[in-house]
Amino acid sequence: MPMREIAAIVLTAFAVVAAACAAAPARAASPIEVNIDLGGGDRQQVSTGLQLVALLTVLSIAPALLVLLTSFTRIVIVLSFLKRALATGSQPSAQVLVSLALFLTFFIMAPVWQRMHAEGLKPYMEEKIGPKEALAKGLKPLRDFMWSQTREKDLALFVYVSKMERPETIDDVPTHVLIPAFVLSELRTAFTMGFVLFLPFLVIDMVVASVLLSMGMMMLPPVMVSLPFKILLFIMVDGWYLMMRSLVASFGTG
Repeated sequence: MPMREIAAIVLTAFAVVAAACAAAPARAASPIEVNIDLGGGDRQQVSTGLQLVALLTVLSIAPALLVLLTSFTRIVIVLSFLKRALATGSQPSAQVLVSLALFLTFFIMAPVWQRMHAEGLKPYMEEKIGPKEALAKGLKPLRDFMWSQTREKDLALFVYVSKMERPETIDDVPTHVLIPAFVLSELRTAFTMGFVLFLPFLVIDMVVASVLLSMGMMMLPPVMVSLPFKILLFIMVDGWYLMMRSLVASFGTG
């Protein structure tokens, strides 16, 4: 087909489209409207809608709160150190360790959560106190728990960094200062327990390596030989029982 005919066809198509657009009635652009109804004029329905929004907000940050504001951090780090010290590879799996740490956290934090519900949430739901007072009373048991596990040195660090006046009591310490101090103390305690946990298994590795070297068996990996002895030692001393008891006792629960 010649180029002249192709150009004529294209120009004809554009002319048809332009005529159709000109014949169509002009429509005014309508703005997009979004209406959020929290229950009309009923105060009770509005309060219920705001509570639902607050609940969804809390649920969105619940994983971070569960990890950093509870005993979960220390427990999961110590269990990871145990798995590393035993050198058992993928056993127990990470899912098992995290699940164990999660339910052990529920056990340790249950008294704290019960106090939070009794002192803050329940009176608020019964409309005996306002939201501000409920928040203050509900946070107090959690703040007491974090305070009991926080080193004075770590708290002094964040008080100094925040450039606030030296607090006289725990009530003078803001929550945003107490939280990072608590997390820092938890990390230090977890690594201290992990180091102590590593020592007996490290001794077994060193003894096995020395024996193999003295026998001239340098090509045999010492880890392969020491693994059965480490598992046997862990079973003989009832390692899981001692581990759970030590973790619970480290929070003053046991």
